[in-house]
Amino acid sequence: MKYELYYWPGIQGRGEYVRLALEDAGADYADVARGNRGMAAMMKMMQARKGTPPFAPPFLKIGKLVIGQTANILLYLGSRHALAPKAEAGKLWVHQLQLTVTDFVLEVHDTHHPLGPSLYYEDQRAPAKKRTEEFWQQRVPKYLGYFEGLLKSNGGFYLTGRRVTYADLSLFQIVEGLRYAFPNRMKAFERRIPGLVDLHDRVANRPNIKAYLASDRRIAFNEDGIFRRYKALDL
Repeated sequence: MKYELYYWPGIQGRGEYVRLALEDAGADYADVARGNRGMAAMMKMMQARKGTPPFAPPFLKIGKLVIGQTANILLYLGSRHALAPKAEAGKLWVHQLQLTVTDFVLEVHDTHHPLGPSLYYEDQRAPAKKRTEEFWQQRVPKYLGYFEGLLKSNGGFYLTGRRVTYADLSLFQIVEGLRYAFPNRMKAFERRIPGLVDLHDRVANRPNIKAYLASDRRIAFNEDGIFRRYKALDL
């Protein structure tokens, strides 16, 4: 059955973690909002007052089933496309790792919008600068150090061993995004996370991911997404 992914058409955002899983699995899916009248269809589903309407994109439609929230979608896809362990404990562990990634993604967003998304970056430059300094001094080492430690503890191949999971794909996106948004800071920090850098490269070379990254299905990073490049924040 063909999947229907609903997400904003001009950005990678939180939808990209779902796209990476679908692409790696070789799944048949439509990125609905990027097609004709796709945005209208997406908004109509969110405005529904019956059933289980999603609060916000991304959400995935499979027949009559609609699943919202990135980590929830990946929990569903993981067990159906061999992107998570089969045992319940393993499934929950990978889900837990993805929720930790979700927490980190929010902190990335808050570097350029610490006062909230209703204001432009230009309206919160000083708080953004302060938040970014704290982010790189404390939050990045805490989060990425955690994942680096997990890789080292199991031999450094993937987070749960020798088989890739959707959490590994998500960490690839984290490294890619930080390299885009903070090229100078990330270049200096990468020597502290060699395992994550290797993981990133390993995921990038997976056949389906490699093909996806070279295709027009991969939306380029830009200053409307979560990872945004502002020179003043990357000194």
